[in-house]
Amino acid sequence: MRWVLCLVTAAALAATAEMSLTVDQLVKFIRSAIQLKQPDKQVAEYLKHVKLVEKLDDQTIEDLQGQGAGPKTVAALKDLGETSAKLPSAAPLAPKKEYVQPPPPNSIEQAKIIDAARDYAKNYTKNLPNFICVQVTRRYGDPTGTGDSFRHMDTVTAKLSYNERHEDYQIVTVNNLPVTNMTMDKLGGTTSMGEFGSMMRQIFDPESQAEFSWDHWGTLRGRLCYVFAYDIDQPHSQFHVTSEKTLDVVPAYRGLVYIDKDTGMVVKITQNPYNLPASFPIQDVKLSLDYDFTKIGDNEFLLPLKSVNTSKGSRYLSKNEIEFRLYRKFGTESTIKFETPDPLPDEKTKEKKQ
Repeated sequence: MRWVLCLVTAAALAATAEMSLTVDQLVKFIRSAIQLKQPDKQVAEYLKHVKLVEKLDDQTIEDLQGQGAGPKTVAALKDLGETSAKLPSAAPLAPKKEYVQPPPPNSIEQAKIIDAARDYAKNYTKNLPNFICVQVTRRYGDPTGTGDSFRHMDTVTAKLSYNERHEDYQIVTVNNLPVTNMTMDKLGGTTSMGEFGSMMRQIFDPESQAEFSWDHWGTLRGRLCYVFAYDIDQPHSQFHVTSEKTLDVVPAYRGLVYIDKDTGMVVKITQNPYNLPASFPIQDVKLSLDYDFTKIGDNEFLLPLKSVNTSKGSRYLSKNEIEFRLYRKFGTESTIKFETPDPLPDEKTKEKKQ
């Protein structure tokens, strides 16, 4: 049972009848209030109307204080501890059951999953409709190169048109200021391409001769996924890393692919080039791309949701967070307001730990 603190007035609380709780129920209630960042005074006032049926010991109160219970809440808990001192001790909490992942698919099943994903990747762009969407690129830089001191550099909002498998980008605003005749090349800094199929296609292209191996079960956006590691050696790589517009290398790379268990669709890709030439200005690159279902017209399609890429030079570290929002049918751009949406919450792209 999940306990959520109701936001009510002090007058309403005064009229509230006493609520009988076990220590376990009380602990869940306080943890929920902490998580929801409910006002300390209001939580404490609510506790005045709680009657315990078990003894609340000092250790439990200290644990709740360490988890973030406010001073007024702690004082109210101590009062409950005193009034419940002669009650029977609470039963020990049942240990949390550790999640045990199911066994991985056997080698034959894994081969079938990869073959189906390869066929899906080959035909992915063929099944996409013509559409437009808002692409928001938030660019960050860290002069220390540690990843601990990222500073926001700019936010670029563009209209992305996808028509007959051709992508066209038109920058609309930079830092919410309108611009005209602007391209990402003119802005400088780090850019990326390939979100609409080429990244996926190159990984599964037979010519890439990717080596796949089982990695783990994963959960993304509430859906169970097969997660495979892959590795593509340099002679078969099609992945380009370009620096200063003139220097270009095609390195080996590896990463993970997340395949939805129910649909067989690829829902996330990570890429990490390795063994870059020592003389090349960029020495570390990491990319991730999440896909999610979105409705265009009367049908749902799996389309890019967010891409994150980081690259490191001799010291400077750059990061781009690219979101794809407000998908619409091609030719209906009048229905889109090209304003910069708020960033997606991390939960949308974070893998759930089992």
